[in-house]
Amino acid sequence: MVALGTLPVRVEPPVTVLLAVLLDAVIGEPPETIHPVAIFGRAIAGLDRRWPSPRLVGLAIATLAPVSVAALAWLAVSALPRVVGTVLAGLLLFSSISLRRLLGSARAVIDATETHPGRARERIPALVGRNPEPLSSPQLRSGAVESLAENLADGYVGPLLAFVVGTQLSLSVGIAAAVWVKAVNTLDSMLGYREKPIGWASARLDDLVMWLPARLTAVILAVAGGRPGALWRARQFRTQPSSPNSGWPMATLAVVLDVRLEKPGVYVLHPDAQLPDGDTATAAIRVVAIAGAIAGLVSMLLVAVPSVPESLFAMAVGVARC
Repeated sequence: MVALGTLPVRVEPPVTVLLAVLLDAVIGEPPETIHPVAIFGRAIAGLDRRWPSPRLVGLAIATLAPVSVAALAWLAVSALPRVVGTVLAGLLLFSSISLRRLLGSARAVIDATETHPGRARERIPALVGRNPEPLSSPQLRSGAVESLAENLADGYVGPLLAFVVGTQLSLSVGIAAAVWVKAVNTLDSMLGYREKPIGWASARLDDLVMWLPARLTAVILAVAGGRPGALWRARQFRTQPSSPNSGWPMATLAVVLDVRLEKPGVYVLHPDAQLPDGDTATAAIRVVAIAGAIAGLVSMLLVAVPSVPESLFAMAVGVARC
Protein backbone atom coordinates (compact mmCIF):
# COMPACT_ATOMS: atom_id res chain seq x y z
CA MET A 1 0.00 0.00 0.00
CA VAL A 2 1.26 3.47 -0.89
CA ALA A 3 0.03 6.92 0.08
CA LEU A 4 -1.34 9.35 -2.47
CA GLY A 5 -1.42 12.56 -0.48
CA THR A 6 -3.44 11.60 2.59
CA LEU A 7 -5.30 8.78 0.82
CA PRO A 8 -3.78 5.29 1.10
CA VAL A 9 -3.76 3.55 -2.27
CA ARG A 10 -3.27 -0.20 -2.66
CA VAL A 11 -1.30 -1.66 -5.54
CA GLU A 12 -1.92 -5.42 -5.65
CA PRO A 13 -5.75 -5.47 -6.05
CA PRO A 14 -5.91 -3.08 -9.04
CA VAL A 15 -2.97 -4.88 -10.66
CA THR A 16 -4.90 -8.13 -10.20
CA VAL A 17 -7.97 -6.70 -11.94
CA LEU A 18 -5.87 -5.19 -14.71
CA LEU A 19 -4.10 -8.49 -15.35
CA ALA A 20 -7.38 -10.43 -15.40
CA VAL A 21 -9.17 -7.98 -17.69
CA LEU A 22 -6.24 -7.76 -20.11
CA LEU A 23 -5.88 -11.53 -20.29
CA ASP A 24 -9.59 -11.89 -20.97
CA ALA A 25 -9.40 -9.25 -23.71
CA VAL A 26 -6.34 -10.80 -25.38
CA ILE A 27 -6.77 -14.54 -24.78
CA GLY A 28 -10.45 -14.95 -24.00
CA GLU A 29 -10.30 -18.23 -22.11
CA PRO A 30 -7.57 -20.50 -20.71
CA PRO A 31 -7.30 -23.90 -22.45
CA GLU A 32 -10.14 -26.14 -21.30
CA THR A 33 -7.76 -28.82 -20.04
CA ILE A 34 -6.37 -26.43 -17.41
CA HIS A 35 -9.31 -24.05 -17.04
CA PRO A 36 -10.28 -24.09 -13.32
CA VAL A 37 -13.96 -23.64 -14.16
CA ALA A 38 -13.88 -26.53 -16.65
CA ILE A 39 -12.12 -28.73 -14.10
CA PHE A 40 -14.73 -27.78 -11.49
CA GLY A 41 -17.49 -28.53 -13.99
CA ARG A 42 -16.10 -31.96 -14.77
CA ALA A 43 -15.96 -32.77 -11.07
CA ILE A 44 -19.55 -31.65 -10.53
CA ALA A 45 -20.77 -33.56 -13.60
CA GLY A 46 -20.04 -36.79 -11.76
CA LEU A 47 -22.53 -35.78 -9.07
CA ASP A 48 -25.32 -35.01 -11.54
CA ARG A 49 -27.23 -38.27 -11.22
CA ARG A 50 -30.11 -39.79 -9.28
CA TRP A 51 -29.78 -39.74 -5.50
CA PRO A 52 -32.04 -41.21 -2.80
CA SER A 53 -32.38 -37.71 -1.26
CA PRO A 54 -31.66 -35.33 -4.14
CA ARG A 55 -32.63 -32.11 -2.37
CA LEU A 56 -30.41 -32.89 0.61
CA VAL A 57 -27.53 -33.82 -1.68
CA GLY A 58 -28.16 -30.64 -3.68
CA LEU A 59 -27.95 -28.55 -0.51
CA ALA A 60 -24.65 -30.21 0.40
CA ILE A 61 -23.23 -29.59 -3.08
CA ALA A 62 -24.34 -25.95 -3.15
CA THR A 63 -22.83 -25.37 0.28
CA LEU A 64 -19.59 -27.34 0.15
CA ALA A 65 -18.43 -27.21 -3.48
CA PRO A 66 -18.12 -23.40 -3.84
CA VAL A 67 -16.63 -23.04 -0.36
CA SER A 68 -14.04 -25.73 -1.08
CA VAL A 69 -12.72 -24.14 -4.28
CA ALA A 70 -12.81 -20.67 -2.68
CA ALA A 71 -10.78 -21.98 0.26
CA LEU A 72 -8.20 -23.45 -2.11
CA ALA A 73 -7.88 -20.10 -3.89
CA TRP A 74 -7.51 -18.27 -0.58
CA LEU A 75 -4.84 -20.67 0.65
CA ALA A 76 -2.87 -20.54 -2.60
CA VAL A 77 -2.79 -16.75 -2.82
CA SER A 78 -2.20 -16.09 0.88
CA ALA A 79 0.66 -18.61 1.12
CA LEU A 80 2.74 -17.05 -1.66
CA PRO A 81 5.04 -14.00 -1.63
CA ARG A 82 3.31 -10.74 -2.54
CA VAL A 83 4.35 -10.51 -6.19
CA VAL A 84 3.74 -14.19 -6.97
CA GLY A 85 0.45 -14.12 -5.06
CA THR A 86 -0.69 -11.09 -7.05
CA VAL A 87 0.07 -12.84 -10.34
CA LEU A 88 -1.76 -15.98 -9.22
CA ALA A 89 -4.71 -13.86 -8.07
CA GLY A 90 -4.81 -12.23 -11.50
CA LEU A 91 -4.81 -15.62 -13.20
CA LEU A 92 -7.58 -16.92 -10.94
CA LEU A 93 -9.67 -13.80 -11.48
CA PHE A 94 -9.06 -14.15 -15.22
CA SER A 95 -10.45 -17.69 -15.09
CA SER A 96 -13.50 -16.41 -13.17
CA ILE A 97 -14.57 -13.77 -15.70
CA SER A 98 -15.58 -14.17 -19.32
CA LEU A 99 -16.34 -11.32 -21.70
CA ARG A 100 -14.40 -11.90 -24.91
CA ARG A 101 -15.81 -15.40 -25.33
CA LEU A 102 -19.33 -14.09 -24.70
CA LEU A 103 -18.91 -11.35 -27.30
CA GLY A 104 -17.40 -13.77 -29.81
CA SER A 105 -20.14 -16.36 -29.38
CA ALA A 106 -22.84 -13.72 -29.78
CA ARG A 107 -21.17 -12.28 -32.88
CA ALA A 108 -20.91 -15.75 -34.44
CA VAL A 109 -24.66 -16.29 -34.02
CA ILE A 110 -25.65 -12.80 -35.15
CA ASP A 111 -23.44 -12.89 -38.25
CA ALA A 112 -24.73 -16.34 -39.20
CA THR A 113 -28.38 -15.22 -39.03
CA GLU A 114 -27.78 -12.98 -42.03
CA THR A 115 -26.56 -15.70 -44.42
CA HIS A 116 -26.72 -19.14 -42.74
CA PRO A 117 -29.63 -19.38 -40.25
CA GLY A 118 -28.99 -23.11 -39.89
CA ARG A 119 -25.48 -22.40 -38.70
CA ALA A 120 -26.86 -19.82 -36.25
CA ARG A 121 -29.18 -22.50 -34.85
CA GLU A 122 -26.19 -24.78 -34.36
CA ARG A 123 -24.32 -22.07 -32.45
CA ILE A 124 -27.11 -20.58 -30.33
CA PRO A 125 -27.06 -23.40 -27.68
CA ALA A 126 -23.73 -21.98 -26.49
CA LEU A 127 -25.69 -18.90 -25.40
CA VAL A 128 -29.26 -19.90 -24.52
CA GLY A 129 -31.07 -23.00 -23.37
CA ARG A 130 -33.99 -23.15 -25.78
CA ASN A 131 -34.91 -25.30 -28.77
CA PRO A 132 -33.36 -23.47 -31.74
CA GLU A 133 -35.16 -25.33 -34.53
CA PRO A 134 -38.39 -23.27 -34.66
CA LEU A 135 -36.61 -19.92 -34.15
CA SER A 136 -36.55 -17.37 -36.95
CA SER A 137 -33.44 -15.28 -37.62
CA PRO A 138 -34.79 -12.31 -35.60
CA GLN A 139 -35.60 -14.66 -32.71
CA LEU A 140 -32.09 -16.12 -32.87
CA ARG A 141 -30.67 -12.60 -32.70
CA SER A 142 -32.97 -11.90 -29.76
CA GLY A 143 -31.56 -14.91 -27.92
CA ALA A 144 -28.01 -13.71 -28.55
CA VAL A 145 -28.81 -10.21 -27.27
CA GLU A 146 -30.56 -11.60 -24.18
CA SER A 147 -27.52 -13.78 -23.45
CA LEU A 148 -25.18 -10.80 -23.81
CA ALA A 149 -27.07 -8.92 -21.11
CA GLU A 150 -27.61 -11.81 -18.71
CA ASN A 151 -24.11 -13.24 -18.97
CA LEU A 152 -22.47 -9.86 -18.58
CA ALA A 153 -23.95 -9.93 -15.08
CA ASP A 154 -23.30 -13.62 -14.34
CA GLY A 155 -19.89 -14.07 -15.91
CA TYR A 156 -18.26 -10.68 -15.52
CA VAL A 157 -19.82 -8.14 -13.18
CA GLY A 158 -20.65 -10.75 -10.52
CA PRO A 159 -17.09 -12.04 -9.99
CA LEU A 160 -15.61 -8.54 -10.26
CA LEU A 161 -18.03 -7.20 -7.65
CA ALA A 162 -17.22 -10.10 -5.31
CA PHE A 163 -13.52 -9.34 -5.72
CA VAL A 164 -14.11 -5.66 -4.96
CA VAL A 165 -15.99 -6.52 -1.76
CA GLY A 166 -13.59 -9.23 -0.63
CA THR A 167 -10.47 -7.13 -1.12
CA GLN A 168 -11.69 -4.80 1.59
CA LEU A 169 -10.33 -7.53 3.88
CA SER A 170 -7.38 -8.80 1.82
CA LEU A 171 -6.33 -9.78 -1.68
CA SER A 172 -6.69 -13.47 -0.87
CA VAL A 173 -10.21 -12.97 0.48
CA GLY A 174 -11.09 -11.00 -2.64
CA ILE A 175 -10.01 -13.74 -5.01
CA ALA A 176 -11.71 -16.37 -2.84
CA ALA A 177 -14.94 -14.35 -3.08
CA ALA A 178 -14.67 -14.12 -6.88
CA VAL A 179 -13.99 -17.85 -7.20
CA TRP A 180 -16.91 -18.61 -4.87
CA VAL A 181 -19.32 -16.54 -6.99
CA LYS A 182 -18.08 -18.20 -10.18
CA ALA A 183 -18.54 -21.63 -8.61
CA VAL A 184 -22.08 -20.75 -7.50
CA ASN A 185 -22.94 -19.56 -11.00
CA THR A 186 -21.40 -22.67 -12.58
CA LEU A 187 -23.45 -24.93 -10.32
CA ASP A 188 -26.61 -23.08 -11.28
CA SER A 189 -25.84 -23.36 -15.00
CA MET A 190 -25.22 -27.10 -14.65
CA LEU A 191 -27.81 -28.17 -12.09
CA GLY A 192 -30.28 -25.34 -11.59
CA TYR A 193 -33.16 -26.68 -13.70
CA ARG A 194 -36.67 -27.55 -12.57
CA GLU A 195 -36.32 -31.10 -13.85
CA LYS A 196 -33.26 -31.61 -11.61
CA PRO A 197 -34.21 -31.78 -7.90
CA ILE A 198 -30.51 -31.87 -7.06
CA GLY A 199 -30.15 -28.32 -8.37
CA TRP A 200 -32.77 -26.51 -6.28
CA ALA A 201 -30.29 -25.22 -3.69
CA SER A 202 -27.80 -24.12 -6.36
CA ALA A 203 -30.52 -22.19 -8.18
CA ARG A 204 -31.77 -20.45 -5.05
CA LEU A 205 -28.22 -19.57 -3.95
CA ASP A 206 -27.44 -18.15 -7.37
CA ASP A 207 -30.61 -16.02 -7.20
CA LEU A 208 -29.40 -14.57 -3.92
CA VAL A 209 -25.79 -14.04 -4.99
CA MET A 210 -26.71 -12.37 -8.29
CA TRP A 211 -29.28 -9.97 -6.85
CA LEU A 212 -26.89 -7.03 -6.65
CA PRO A 213 -24.69 -7.78 -9.71
CA ALA A 214 -27.75 -7.99 -11.98
CA ARG A 215 -28.97 -4.57 -10.92
CA LEU A 216 -25.53 -3.01 -11.15
CA THR A 217 -25.21 -4.49 -14.63
CA ALA A 218 -28.44 -2.77 -15.63
CA VAL A 219 -27.00 0.55 -14.45
CA ILE A 220 -23.77 -0.03 -16.35
CA LEU A 221 -25.61 -1.01 -19.55
CA ALA A 222 -27.72 2.14 -19.39
CA VAL A 223 -24.58 4.25 -18.99
CA ALA A 224 -22.70 2.34 -21.72
CA GLY A 225 -25.60 2.85 -24.11
CA GLY A 226 -25.84 6.55 -23.31
CA ARG A 227 -29.42 6.19 -22.09
CA PRO A 228 -29.58 6.41 -18.27
CA GLY A 229 -33.34 6.84 -18.50
CA ALA A 230 -33.58 3.30 -19.85
CA LEU A 231 -33.59 2.05 -16.27
CA TRP A 232 -36.94 3.71 -15.58
CA ARG A 233 -38.57 2.19 -18.65
CA ALA A 234 -36.93 -1.21 -18.09
CA ARG A 235 -38.64 -1.57 -14.74
CA GLN A 236 -41.93 -2.21 -16.60
CA PHE A 237 -40.53 -5.42 -18.13
CA ARG A 238 -38.04 -6.64 -15.52
CA THR A 239 -40.46 -9.14 -13.95
CA GLN A 240 -41.40 -10.91 -17.20
CA PRO A 241 -38.65 -13.58 -16.98
CA SER A 242 -39.09 -16.05 -14.13
CA SER A 243 -35.61 -15.28 -12.82
CA PRO A 244 -35.65 -12.59 -10.12
CA ASN A 245 -32.45 -11.10 -11.57
CA SER A 246 -31.98 -11.59 -15.31
CA GLY A 247 -34.92 -9.35 -16.18
CA TRP A 248 -33.06 -6.24 -15.12
CA PRO A 249 -30.07 -6.37 -17.51
CA MET A 250 -32.10 -7.89 -20.36
CA ALA A 251 -34.91 -5.34 -20.11
CA THR A 252 -32.43 -2.49 -19.82
CA LEU A 253 -30.54 -3.56 -22.93
CA ALA A 254 -33.85 -3.96 -24.79
CA VAL A 255 -34.78 -0.37 -23.96
CA VAL A 256 -31.29 0.97 -24.69
CA LEU A 257 -31.45 -0.59 -28.17
CA ASP A 258 -35.20 0.02 -28.59
CA VAL A 259 -35.79 -3.61 -29.57
CA ARG A 260 -38.16 -6.39 -28.62
CA LEU A 261 -36.54 -9.39 -26.92
CA GLU A 262 -38.50 -12.59 -26.49
CA LYS A 263 -38.29 -16.20 -25.50
CA PRO A 264 -41.24 -17.64 -27.44
CA GLY A 265 -44.03 -18.76 -25.18
CA VAL A 266 -42.21 -17.59 -22.04
CA TYR A 267 -41.66 -13.82 -21.95
CA VAL A 268 -41.53 -10.67 -24.06
CA LEU A 269 -39.49 -7.59 -23.18
CA HIS A 270 -40.28 -4.18 -24.69
CA PRO A 271 -43.19 -5.63 -26.72
CA ASP A 272 -43.97 -2.46 -28.70
CA ALA A 273 -40.61 -2.56 -30.49
CA GLN A 274 -39.38 -4.84 -33.29
CA LEU A 275 -37.14 -7.86 -32.90
CA PRO A 276 -33.48 -6.96 -33.49
CA ASP A 277 -32.13 -6.79 -37.02
CA GLY A 278 -28.48 -7.47 -37.77
CA ASP A 279 -27.31 -3.89 -37.19
CA THR A 280 -29.13 -3.55 -33.88
CA ALA A 281 -27.87 -6.91 -32.61
CA THR A 282 -24.33 -5.88 -33.57
CA ALA A 283 -24.87 -2.64 -31.65
CA ALA A 284 -25.72 -4.79 -28.61
CA ILE A 285 -22.26 -6.35 -28.82
CA ARG A 286 -20.73 -2.87 -28.82
CA VAL A 287 -22.79 -1.70 -25.82
CA VAL A 288 -21.90 -4.80 -23.80
CA ALA A 289 -18.21 -4.42 -24.67
CA ILE A 290 -18.29 -0.81 -23.45
CA ALA A 291 -20.15 -1.91 -20.32
CA GLY A 292 -17.46 -4.51 -19.66
CA ALA A 293 -14.75 -1.87 -20.00
CA ILE A 294 -16.61 0.38 -17.56
CA ALA A 295 -17.01 -2.47 -15.06
CA GLY A 296 -13.30 -3.29 -15.25
CA LEU A 297 -12.20 0.31 -14.86
CA VAL A 298 -14.55 0.99 -11.95
CA SER A 299 -13.40 -2.21 -10.25
CA MET A 300 -9.75 -1.12 -10.50
CA LEU A 301 -10.59 2.26 -9.01
CA LEU A 302 -12.65 0.79 -6.16
CA VAL A 303 -10.09 -1.81 -5.09
CA ALA A 304 -7.34 0.82 -5.01
CA VAL A 305 -8.84 2.34 -1.84
CA PRO A 306 -9.34 0.53 1.46
CA SER A 307 -13.13 0.80 1.61
CA VAL A 308 -15.98 0.27 -0.83
CA PRO A 309 -17.89 3.53 -1.48
CA GLU A 310 -21.37 3.27 -0.03
CA SER A 311 -22.77 4.99 -3.10
CA LEU A 312 -22.12 1.82 -5.13
CA PHE A 313 -24.56 -0.17 -3.06
CA ALA A 314 -26.99 2.71 -2.57
CA MET A 315 -27.26 3.12 -6.34
CA ALA A 316 -28.15 -0.55 -6.91
CA VAL A 317 -30.62 -0.60 -4.02
CA GLY A 318 -32.23 2.56 -5.39
CA VAL A 319 -32.65 0.95 -8.80
CA ALA A 320 -34.18 -2.18 -7.25
CA ARG A 321 -36.74 -0.11 -5.35
CA CYS A 322 -37.92 1.70 -8.49
